Amino acid sequence: MNPCRCGHLGDPAQACSRAPRCAVDYQARLSGPLLDRIDLHVEVQAVAAADLALPPPAEGSDAVGARVAAARARQGARYAGTSARTNAEADGDVLAAATVLDEAASRLLTQAAETMRLSARGYHRVLRVARTIADLAGVEALTRVHIAEALSYRRIQPVA
Repeated sequence: MNPCRCGHLGDPAQACSRAPRCAVDYQARLSGPLLDRIDLHVEVQAVAAADLALPPPAEGSDAVGARVAAARARQGARYAGTSARTNAEADGDVLAAATVLDEAASRLLTQAAETMRLSARGYHRVLRVARTIADLAGVEALTRVHIAEALSYRRIQPVA
């Protein structure tokens, strides 16, 4: 969704005429419980025309696709014999078994849950996203880095 009604909030080339109230009013149309069901909130800036002429990124679509396929295969093996097939479907004891945290990761998640006032749903969504991040990296252990990245994808509050 756009950051505000006109879509220009934060755009250095065009100014939102009603900022910051425009963003608050526009984003308030979505309820907190609905937003809590969205795992990844990512702000994407407009691409400058000059950037369109740049060479493609170092990691191409084929390499990314291979990493995703490997992560999905890892998840399929992990959840074999359960009702879950992917991290997104893991709940309860299955999720707990798949997301064993080291001390630093556990501390970070606990602090973030209090500071960000995560609901139980939000807390478990962070765990699922962190597990997926670790799967994409090809590692089994969840660390503070995975939790921190997963937390960075939580909803960014509008400017008040």
